[in-house]
Amino acid sequence: MSQRNENGWCNDPRHVRPSRRDFMYVGLIGGLGLTLGDFFRQKAMAAEAVQDAHGGKAKEGPAKSIIHIFLPGGMAQHESFDPKPNAPIEYRGPFGTVKTKVEGEYFGEMMQQTAKVADKITVIRSMTHGEAAHERGTHNMFTGYRPSPAIQYPSFGSVVSHELGVKNNLPPYVCIPGVPNEFAGSGYLSSAYGPFSLGSDPTQKGFTVRDLRMPAALDDARFNRRKDMLAAVDSHFKSIEKSDALSSMDEFYQRAYNMISSKEAREAFNLESESDALKDQYGRNTAGMRMLMARRLVGAGVRFVSMTFGGWDHHAGIQNAFRRQMPEFDVAFAMLIKDLEQRGQLDSTLIMVSSEFGRTPKINKDAGRDHWPRVFSTVLAGGGIKKGLIYGTSDSTGGEPATDAVCVEDFATTVYHQLGIDPEKRLIAAGNRPIDIVRGGKVLKDLIV
Repeated sequence: MSQRNENGWCNDPRHVRPSRRDFMYVGLIGGLGLTLGDFFRQKAMAAEAVQDAHGGKAKEGPAKSIIHIFLPGGMAQHESFDPKPNAPIEYRGPFGTVKTKVEGEYFGEMMQQTAKVADKITVIRSMTHGEAAHERGTHNMFTGYRPSPAIQYPSFGSVVSHELGVKNNLPPYVCIPGVPNEFAGSGYLSSAYGPFSLGSDPTQKGFTVRDLRMPAALDDARFNRRKDMLAAVDSHFKSIEKSDALSSMDEFYQRAYNMISSKEAREAFNLESESDALKDQYGRNTAGMRMLMARRLVGAGVRFVSMTFGGWDHHAGIQNAFRRQMPEFDVAFAMLIKDLEQRGQLDSTLIMVSSEFGRTPKINKDAGRDHWPRVFSTVLAGGGIKKGLIYGTSDSTGGEPATDAVCVEDFATTVYHQLGIDPEKRLIAAGNRPIDIVRGGKVLKDLIV
């Protein structure tokens, strides 16, 4: 079996994570620099430029926030959301099916818990694009664009950060546990709209989020003294130079201070405040704790949470591979849907489950399936999306869309529409070049309540 890297893909030297720092370090305040203040200053400068060009920010839609659950490697549609029980065994695969809460519909045998919440989600069985390479398929599902050698497109999360901005002193775009790939960044937008990554996995013992803790040698009193000293310095320079740029410096420091000192902001990342019973329901494992963290963050005001789980590049041994990791996903995803609904947050939170492509309709000689972008399954739930809907179909062997094919542009346009973001709005890239948020997509009205 081929080796897989941390993204869950077969080894590919072209696929590396970004090397720049993901965000800011509060331990540097009063020392080597003010990177958290710099972040807010950069964000405000970029936002001001955009407002001048485009006349303001987006207004919230039915979905106030979004959780993107990405399953890297290309999850097989046959073993998950689109089984083919009547196809020959070489297409059907090694598993049976489970009846869902939607009349006459079935999921793969390993999705017992998700089948019980099928009446609360929409499954798209006719997703399609033409990119069979991991990096190109991933680019599609993180940006809504096909890759281009001429421009670096921003991710969904960065566009949401750009359009909707900060809420409750929390980063608008957070990745769990880290930035998953180079297409999850800000692209041609300012790096101020890039993601904040947790820096460690919520499953780790003693998990804490970097950058939201005071350094050991810096207590609240010393931090406040340094903050007051910065205010005095700002006042001095403003009185001497009367600079418009300096006049706003204290605002940026205040925003940085608010995020570090805000009990609510720090509490959003505090998994320890959740009950043991709830953790058990999600599963005390990678999928469970990441999804629980995602639910906490959107509940606190984070606009866009991106999380990954597993490695689904199953060129060989697909049966054992699904047995190992699908139960974690199945339990955690079903619990996330139920938990959000019980808290009254499902209708305002859009859940998106995607993978870069699907797998070949026919089992290969190694008892696995190979890359197949012609048809695969994605899921949307909450955020004004219909419940209990199976949208589109694949053909009898799961190889091509049979009805209602959904392209990447339509998928992205629908997601942005539910967030209140105009997908036809043009953002400005380098060289004063206007570029549509999505080009050529349409809203899938049949999916919307």
